[in-house]
Amino acid sequence: MTAVNLGLPARPAGSNALGAPGASAPSTAGRPDVPGLVDRFGRVARDLRVSVTEKCSLRCTYCMPAEGLPSIPREQLLTAAEIGRLVGIGARDLGITEVRFTGGEPLMRADLAEIVGLSADAAPGVDLSITTNGIGLDHRIRSLVDAGLTRVNVSLDTVDRAHFASLTRRDRLPAVLAGIRAAHDAGLTPLKVNAVLMRETLAGAPDLLAWAIENDCRLRFIEQMPLDADHNWARDNMVPAAELLDVLGTRFTLIEKGRDDPSAPAEEWFVNGGPATVGIIASVTRSFCSACDRTRITAEGTVRSCLFGDQETDLRGLLRGGADDSEIARWWRGAMWNKQAGHGIDSATFAPPQRSMGAIGG
Repeated sequence: MTAVNLGLPARPAGSNALGAPGASAPSTAGRPDVPGLVDRFGRVARDLRVSVTEKCSLRCTYCMPAEGLPSIPREQLLTAAEIGRLVGIGARDLGITEVRFTGGEPLMRADLAEIVGLSADAAPGVDLSITTNGIGLDHRIRSLVDAGLTRVNVSLDTVDRAHFASLTRRDRLPAVLAGIRAAHDAGLTPLKVNAVLMRETLAGAPDLLAWAIENDCRLRFIEQMPLDADHNWARDNMVPAAELLDVLGTRFTLIEKGRDDPSAPAEEWFVNGGPATVGIIASVTRSFCSACDRTRITAEGTVRSCLFGDQETDLRGLLRGGADDSEIARWWRGAMWNKQAGHGIDSATFAPPQRSMGAIGG
């Protein structure tokens, strides 16, 4: 089995772990006295991503090794109650307005509806969504909606069954499509579909867009980032946004719409005059780091301020060590105050993070 590093919370000198009794909180020197999750570059995080598991029912080549990620011991995962508490702190004390549950695959958590329900109770009015591959969603959508789920993003890179099986190492396309239909039937529309741009599926991108328009889905293509567990990413093999636009342009007329929100990651184009649109998240070639408004919590309960920064701050130790909400909020603010400027992929010294996307949470 290939060794895969899930990554560990960074440990400051003189302490056992960030969040452990006696450890020092992240430095907030120079930070303005404001409640929100502001960083040194003036960005404010309002969008919270919470990974609930490292497990997944697929093995996408750009995310996971064929054998999957090493299992996180159950006692190291945040419980449903702990997740609900952190969501409540984020919404009430730190200005979080949107929460998305990710993985791995969040549907692999049997208690996902409980997580959503406790979060809805702790943060009334906050938008709660999941990013999922859709497998099994048709069996669980009703309980999730009843618990308070408001939106669904489905990851789907191709509607060609053979390509899907090759890319995900699983022949499960019909199950994904069943999940999408169930989300539509539950009223979670417009439903967003995320597709990672891969060289082997580029020719099928127009077919995917045509399918999305026909099935009332808002399609967003995502440039592949160096977050694969096998560390096979190479910029020369990556499909950039400009190349995708050329391919889509052979079949559709695209008119640039831009971004409705400056912090939104997707640039949008009207398709054949609209109202249908297609989005592109050009994380590599058109970086939006300067407007990033995200904060992340890993499945083990560490704050990760940036996908590409290995510095993590442990909140699980605080939760289980008796810290009150104000202390947890203080540590969280400190973690985000020290957020790096950007991913630095264009730097000669760039090194991919220790964790893959599946271990961090999308």
